[in-house]
This record gives sequence, structure tokens and C-alpha cells, in this order.
Amino acid sequence: MNRIDLLRDVRTVPRRKVLISGASIAGPALAFWLNRYGCAVTVVEKADAPRRGGYPIDVRGTALEVVRRMGILPQLQDAHIDLRRLTFLDGDGGEVASLTPHTVTGGVAGQDLEVRRGDLTDALHAVVRDDVEFLFNDSIDALDQSGHGVDVTFRGGGRRTFDMVFGADGLHSRTREFLFGPEEQFHRYLGYCFAGFTLRNTFGLSHEIMMWNTPGRAAALYAVGDNDEVHALLNFAHPEPPVDAFRNPKARRDLVAAVFADAGWEVPGMLAAMRDADDLFFDGVSQIRMPRWSSGRVALVGDAAYAPSFLTGQGSSLALVGAYMLAGSLADRDHAAGFAAYEHHTREFVTVNQEQVGEGDATLFPTTARALEQRNDMLRNLADMPSAEGRPAHSALTLPEFTPMT
Repeated sequence: MNRIDLLRDVRTVPRRKVLISGASIAGPALAFWLNRYGCAVTVVEKADAPRRGGYPIDVRGTALEVVRRMGILPQLQDAHIDLRRLTFLDGDGGEVASLTPHTVTGGVAGQDLEVRRGDLTDALHAVVRDDVEFLFNDSIDALDQSGHGVDVTFRGGGRRTFDMVFGADGLHSRTREFLFGPEEQFHRYLGYCFAGFTLRNTFGLSHEIMMWNTPGRAAALYAVGDNDEVHALLNFAHPEPPVDAFRNPKARRDLVAAVFADAGWEVPGMLAAMRDADDLFFDGVSQIRMPRWSSGRVALVGDAAYAPSFLTGQGSSLALVGAYMLAGSLADRDHAAGFAAYEHHTREFVTVNQEQVGEGDATLFPTTARALEQRNDMLRNLADMPSAEGRPAHSALTLPEFTPMT
């Protein structure tokens, strides 16, 4: 067989057809790498466009190498928020300590990135949109693996067959539910709830966070720049998941208002703004812990498989690294061997990042007066300088190079 015949054979090898559910962070990142390794990729997303907004997110450690290899690191560096100060306040609004953020987060000044979530999703979508099929305003309604592939029925009525399907559809993943059953068996509630929203920046804040604490409660105002808006966060301890609040928008606003009813500082104004906010996000602080991340020809990635909770600051970084490792593990393997390799080489990294926080022991959100006093003493004693090394968990995985199938 001559060289022309060999090239003809390579060209006629059918591309593996894959479907990704979710177009936030893990989904587009996975789409980029699967397309790079020769797959024909479709992404389905229930929203009508790439999701913007949301709280600022961090890209740290190993994830920085992922975005560098994707070619979007310079764009994200341009979008870096450059948070300069983190000020902690007591119950009366008095200053406890004012620190550089890296001192608290364990980040590396000058390397780690913090960007608006929308800037990251925009960058990810832009780098794949010309090579990947996107189906917006739709979602997976049913999966059937009884044949040689995965037969997918879409909520919009369409039906197609794929070689593999991937769930990148977040903490409350429907793909995970299709595969493994109800979320409750994998959901690890960490004892806190939070509400996030935006309000007018009438506080004169710029590139900084102000955080007020009493035992079991925290209120933060986060100014990402010199904008007219600030991000507000109300976090509180709650022993059991407040099921009614998860299901009912009025109940969640009522719960938050009741928890912070006697709070001082700027909290009364924050509660008033929350009542009228059209971008309120409310959820429990939780993790997803699963014994395996795949079943048959379907695999999970990002929060759908291993949400670490926002308390770790590693959700987006785990999504980016997980997407890289999953696609790379499939580059020269079939689905069964690829999924096994993905879990084998990624699980330790996931675990060490998830274990940065345990149930009820979030360092920044103490639940007792004694723990709050100890935290405040710790903050006062911290040297006001950036971390030189960062937390080991953030860089606990060295990215391998993958070779695509020929």
C-alpha cells in the first residue's frame, strides 16, 4: 500500500460522533479537546445562548496550563479582575483585618486568574463555535444505550444516535440522574446556603471585597472593578438542606431575610436589593461525590461528576482540567478504556481539591463565636503578602501530552 492509499484510509475512518450536554465551562472545554482529537462534536444547551453573568471565578494551578494550551490565556489575562484588597469586618462593621486576597485564598500573585464568569464562557465559546455544532434552547430528554451507540431523544422532539454522550450539565445534572438515579445519593451537603445577586455600587468600592461576619452568617460586597454594580453574597449555616427554599423562589428570599433580619452593617440594604433582584441565585453549599463517573458510553465531567463547592474556589479549575483529561484519555482509546483512564488519572486531583473543605468547617465562615474569634486572630496574624507557592492542591496534577488516534 502506497502513501496515497494510507492517506485515503485515514480520511475514510469515520469520525466519532459525540454529544455534550451543557455549554457553560466544562462543556465547551471538552468540545474543544474532543474536536482537536478528531470527534464530530455537538453541544446541547437548554439556555438560548452561552451563559453569562454569575459570580467571578478563579483559574488556578493546573487549569492555567489547560487554558494556555487552548490559546485563550492572553484573553483571560486581559480580563483578569485584579482584586487588590479583602477586608473582614465584625458584627458592628468594624475592621478586623485587611489583607491581599492571595494571602487568604492560597493563590499565586501574578499567575492565578480571577475573571468574570461570562468572560470565561465567552472565551470558551469563541474558540469552539466554528468547529462544533451548538443546539441552544434544547436538552436531553432520554438516553438509550441498548444498541451500538447512544440513542438520544431531545426535548425539542429530535432523535439522534451518538458514539458517546457527556454530561457537563452542572451540580444538578440531569445526565447523571439518567445514568445513576437521584442526586441525593451523591450529594454531600456541607451545612451552608448562599444567595448571590448584584446591586448598585453605592459604597465607593473598587477591586475589593468587604466581608461582614457573625457566627454562622456572612455578608460580602464584591466590587470587580470601578463598575456601577457590585456582587452581593449572603452565606449562612443551615444544619439541613432547606428543601422548600430550593423549590420556591419566595421561600428562599423569605429564608435569607429571616436569617439576616437583625444584622447590621450594610445588610439591611442588601436584603432590600435582594427582594427586587432579577438575577438572584440561591443554593446549598455542597459537593458531588461519586464512586464512578461513567456508565457504558456516557461519562460525566465537571460539577456533574465532582462539584467541589464554591468554598474551595476550584470548581472552574476542576472543570477545565477534567475536560482536558477526559478528552485526552479518549484520544487513542475506545470509550471503555478511555473512561477508565480518565478516572484513574484524574480522581486523586479531584479528591485532594474537594477535601480542602469539610462539612461545617469552612475557615472563612465560622459557625460559633469561639471559632470566629480564632479565625479573626488568624487573619490579624497573617502577613500581608501574596502566597509564593499557592496551595499544593491547585497544582497537584501535571498535565500529560496526549496523542490522537490515527
